[in-house]
Amino acid sequence: MILVAGESLIDLILSSPAAPSTPGAGLPPADGDGGTVTPGSAVLASPGGGPFNAARTIARLGQPARFLGRFSADPFGLMLAGQLGSDQVELALPERVPEPTALAIVSLSGAGIPQYWFHLAGTAAFVLDQPSAAGALREDVTAVHVGSLGLVVEPMATEVERLVRSLPASVLLFVDPNWRAPAIPDAAAHRDRIRRLMPRTDILKTSTEDLSYLAPGRSVPEAAAMLLGWRARCVLVTDGPAPVRAYTATDRLEVAVPPLPVVDTVGAGDAFGGGFLAWWAEHGLAREDLTQTGPLRAAVTAAALVAALTCGRAGADPPWRRDLDGAQDWGHAPRATA
Repeated sequence: MILVAGESLIDLILSSPAAPSTPGAGLPPADGDGGTVTPGSAVLASPGGGPFNAARTIARLGQPARFLGRFSADPFGLMLAGQLGSDQVELALPERVPEPTALAIVSLSGAGIPQYWFHLAGTAAFVLDQPSAAGALREDVTAVHVGSLGLVVEPMATEVERLVRSLPASVLLFVDPNWRAPAIPDAAAHRDRIRRLMPRTDILKTSTEDLSYLAPGRSVPEAAAMLLGWRARCVLVTDGPAPVRAYTATDRLEVAVPPLPVVDTVGAGDAFGGGFLAWWAEHGLAREDLTQTGPLRAAVTAAALVAALTCGRAGADPPWRRDLDGAQDWGHAPRATA
């Protein structure tokens, strides 16, 4: 079981009906240039949130996933919980709360790159207490995914950090900061929280834009070295259509992003993280296997494919496991070597 802790929200996506597709783009930066509001633009209410999207990806790819987060009793809350149910994600906290659903206003550029504005204060997504968080961490959990606004907005942020500190030694931890500057009131405090998580972090997934906030003024290799120095075991860096880079204490890899057509890049980074964890779990790999070049390269390759396929659909709509049957980039795990 993969436990995903964090927020769900509704993406109100504003886009032009004539927005073109762009071949060759793959994984998005965390934020991009906003689109222009024009006559005829449409607003689509779409279930979203980084951890929410990651949980959906994991379950669609055939691995058991449990989502730790609250849902409102309002119609949007029903939509979010219903979407997870249809994707076969288990709800750790199925009871509804009276607070309204969190909202993200999403404007798409002509290339389909999103820019975000958030309405988060007093919303259901971040209502979390210690007993509820602890209750979701059952003996069946083999990996935990945390990140995005679930590490920013209280009280959830404090409870997720506490959950990380309580993880059993066998549980793999995947952290995706998914830095959303407009929603972070204190960048230094948030950077400190990320640093506190690093000694327990097995995989830190970032974009190059995330790194510009986590390690201002540093090149990607310098930033990765800093994060490894903070004791992260593996750092994964996405950069739009450019190759994904993976860093460990002993290795550096580059993996090409499949040049597939793009509708938009909403949720692609979340799908990358979910794809990595689903592939890792399907192949029975553990924390210690991150030191092996073959499995790490194969997992990153599979994750890049999942993200690229997500870019080919409007909104955050990750592929199902059946969509990857026969895909060479999903493949089998190379044999680990000592």
